[in-house]
Amino acid sequence: MRIRHISAFPISFRVPEGQNVRLGIGRAVKRDAVLVKVETDEGLTGWGEAHHGRAPGAIARLIDTTLAELVTGMDALDVVGIWERVYRMQLASHGMGAAASMALSGLDMALWDIRGKATGWPLHRLLGGRAKPIKAYAGGITLGFQPAAALVEEAQGYVEQGYRALKLRVGDNPARDIARVTAVRAALGDDATILVDANTGYTLADARRAMPAFEEMGVDWLEEPFPPHDRRLYREAAGFARVPLAAGENHFTRFDFVPLIEDGAVGFIQPDLSKAGGITETLRIAAMASGWKLSLNPHTSLTGLNMAASVHLLASVDQPGFFEADLTRHNPFRDEMGRDAFKIDAEGCVMPLEFPGIGIEVNEAFLARYPLIDGPCYV
Repeated sequence: MRIRHISAFPISFRVPEGQNVRLGIGRAVKRDAVLVKVETDEGLTGWGEAHHGRAPGAIARLIDTTLAELVTGMDALDVVGIWERVYRMQLASHGMGAAASMALSGLDMALWDIRGKATGWPLHRLLGGRAKPIKAYAGGITLGFQPAAALVEEAQGYVEQGYRALKLRVGDNPARDIARVTAVRAALGDDATILVDANTGYTLADARRAMPAFEEMGVDWLEEPFPPHDRRLYREAAGFARVPLAAGENHFTRFDFVPLIEDGAVGFIQPDLSKAGGITETLRIAAMASGWKLSLNPHTSLTGLNMAASVHLLASVDQPGFFEADLTRHNPFRDEMGRDAFKIDAEGCVMPLEFPGIGIEVNEAFLARYPLIDGPCYV
């Protein structure tokens, strides 16, 4: 079965006024994604999601030109061979570029979708897993910087939906962060799992001030206090309190994850299937993390493709952690793409889809309604 054609679809939507969540990287004004379509000479089509990298048009162009020229005509079922060809010709020879890793991620995901459709198996079964419940937390672009009373009301709404774990946005300043987390803990009690994400917004002094308070409030992890390349800061901050650090959504391929894991500063590993090199590479990252007894907690991207694929992968590894349930209030790429990518149950868990491949079919007429919008996602 040969790859006949590859095409990328950069898509965007504006965040409705009044729903602009504020977090450590700014105020959300639009959302972007890049979908990858792979067509074969036997009529099977696969879909994947490449992270937009704040430059969705550039990522799509890279897929439509360079990656398409490199792999068109190759065996569509040879996912490792295709991965290695792109790695050797694009990543290894020009450094670990984020754009190439994101583009490859979307291509790889689409190829696994084809493999599942060719066998008639859902992705989790193809990967050696089984349908089993995966614990989830309320995440996505939610629970941002806002008055404590409004944050508590939002958090309680997610608990009423069935979520037993939530991720609050910090990185504003330590005093306001601590006040918000304190209010949510007081409202939800000790049974709720509270995670916090600074979106790289902390200095070392901020972390030194905030982490002991987070420990006192029983916070289960502090995610990305610093940019991913600031390894020294992660090593220093790991000793500030008994709140584990989490990172990985902005690391690319297993070669970025080797030092992240070996430094010993991070307790939760968070690769994004649409960034880290796709399903093929995330399986390798999961195996490395397993060797260090670290759970896998994927960061989810924007569309139902990434979300459904993340649940499949968690159901197929030996150390599944949390699934990040993207509960962004307005997200047509999650809600209108086809069937639901996930559903929360009474135990706060999600199950993988049971349809062949990833289980999400993409309507191109739907995509046409959301053309690329230039400009920044956060301001």
